Amino acid sequence: MPFTLSGFCEFREEIRKSRFITFAAPIGSPAEAQAFIEQHSDLNASHNCWAWKLGDQYRSNDDGEPGGTAGRPILAAIEAQDCDQVAVLVIRWYGGIQLGTGGLARAYGGGANKCLQAAPKIELISRVPLRCACGFAELALVKLRVADLGGLVVEENFTANGVELQLAVGEAQIPLLQSQLADLSRGRILLQR
Repeated sequence: MPFTLSGFCEFREEIRKSRFITFAAPIGSPAEAQAFIEQHSDLNASHNCWAWKLGDQYRSNDDGEPGGTAGRPILAAIEAQDCDQVAVLVIRWYGGIQLGTGGLARAYGGGANKCLQAAPKIELISRVPLRCACGFAELALVKLRVADLGGLVVEENFTANGVELQLAVGEAQIPLLQSQLADLSRGRILLQR
């Protein structure tokens, strides 16, 4: 099951006189990832290398380090920690000692890994889109049942007869929600995929 971060995280280390600071944060869009990277990059540093993953989308950047020695190892660390919807930025101040390509990959990937290991995580639940209709009097209770099961009310449309709802609920919670809504409405509220 994939995870995302519950908030901002930071990790610092020094490797052969080069200083590395790693920042990680949850993201909701590619634009958020770029904004995070721009906000936390240090223009006085030697390199600002980064990677982010958002579902099937991902990007990485070596920022002047030899190709494949920074961005890819950071992205590999994100995937190794089973993270999604996450951006990681590793800032390096060069200390005068060459690390070599293997040393760079270990430094960038290792920093990202340690930062993500220490970060507080929350499980990402994949939700199934559903719809149902209910009366005005039942709306508050329907919303409460959906929220109690970790679901979301995506959209509400008020009609003359009641409310049409677009929901997103975890697959495992659908039978229980259907049962609760049937009890609540004497069988009138039916979930539809």
